Amino acid sequence: MKSKLNYLIGVSLKRKIKTKWFFIANALIALIVVAALNIDSIVTFFGGDFSEKKTIYVVDDTKESYDIFKSLVEAPSMIDKEESSYIVKKYDKSTKEASKKLEEKEEKDNIVVHFQNDETNIMKINITTKSFLETSDYTALYTALQNTKVAVAEGKSQISKAELAKIYSQVEIDRTVLDKDKKSEEENMNMVMSTLFPVLILPFFILTIFLVQMIGAEVNDEKTTRGMEIIISNVSPKTHFFSKILAGNIFVVMQGLLLFLYSGLGLFVRSLIGKSDLASGAFDSVGDMVKNILSSGVGDKLVYIIPCALLLMLCTFVAYSLLAGILASMTTTIEDFQQLQTPIMIVSLIGYYLAMMAGIFNGALFIKVAAFIPFISAILAPSLLMLGQFSFIEMIIAIVLTLVTNFLLIKYGLKIYKVGILNYSSNGLWKKMFKALKD
Repeated sequence: MKSKLNYLIGVSLKRKIKTKWFFIANALIALIVVAALNIDSIVTFFGGDFSEKKTIYVVDDTKESYDIFKSLVEAPSMIDKEESSYIVKKYDKSTKEASKKLEEKEEKDNIVVHFQNDETNIMKINITTKSFLETSDYTALYTALQNTKVAVAEGKSQISKAELAKIYSQVEIDRTVLDKDKKSEEENMNMVMSTLFPVLILPFFILTIFLVQMIGAEVNDEKTTRGMEIIISNVSPKTHFFSKILAGNIFVVMQGLLLFLYSGLGLFVRSLIGKSDLASGAFDSVGDMVKNILSSGVGDKLVYIIPCALLLMLCTFVAYSLLAGILASMTTTIEDFQQLQTPIMIVSLIGYYLAMMAGIFNGALFIKVAAFIPFISAILAPSLLMLGQFSFIEMIIAIVLTLVTNFLLIKYGLKIYKVGILNYSSNGLWKKMFKALKD
């Protein structure tokens, strides 16, 4: 049996790997991954510039607005302390003359702001642009202009400049956390779960879908070409069943390792060609976040979180492949299997979205119970373990439940597989399946 099993696994893997489409698909995937990790350099190469700042030309008839507006617009972001994306310059000529500058090619993205006196509303403001403003630009300008108007109004109310400076200085916040059990890294972990971790679990989600479709397509292909009869006449259904499961999982694990290899290649290319200021800041922020997590003590948890997560994912791959093989044996065409696999995809999708929102359901019994459910626990349980909502013992329980599910799928699913694999008619199929389970 072992030699026949190894032979069937080898044949199945060769059918998947030794094809031109495998190399073409992986070449395209590698190209896409490398390009995605270096998208800023690609955009810059074709004329884009992430670091270019927009210039705002100010015509100030009020004689009071320019300095206030400039300080507000050019101030670093209060959230991430990044430099402003704008440069404010005073323009002593008329608005009409300033607007003519926008007709020049290098000035087409810049902005002209005209402050005018108004006895009723303190001031009137006119904004001139070459084309429509982006939402982010308009929001930033609106906030700065509104605060400028308030500052000018307060100035006319005989409030001293020193008092105005105090009013518009950035607030200093001294935080006190009364719950001593709460650790500072929990804030970082919530950020990771909402940004970085979905990127890490996305490959698992995609590979799960790929695994289910691949096993279903292969089994149905052998059934529709009548090749199944020849195979089963030489090997037992049990050997054939396990060969499909093992070959599918080996291939998916190999494909997952290739994805990580492509990501490493993309980062290596990034280090060679350099990066833009915008994307560099994003990557640096992620790097700082990871450093904070590691330095806060969460890094010690990764020693057991990573092995447990990988083991649970591997067990879940087996569970999905077993279910896919059983369902494929019951169908007579690929179209029938595609209808049966829809519920599997929905379950997997639910697990993915629950993992993304794990931080929102902090302490909820629902999310904790869902993390024990096989098929979605591989995505959800590691998320809760990272957030501290799941203990190591509970993670082991989730793994054991998945192993029990695999055992039941093998024990009872194999009976269904033996009946369904040579069945080419859907008439009375379910009756045959239940009879096989009873026997």
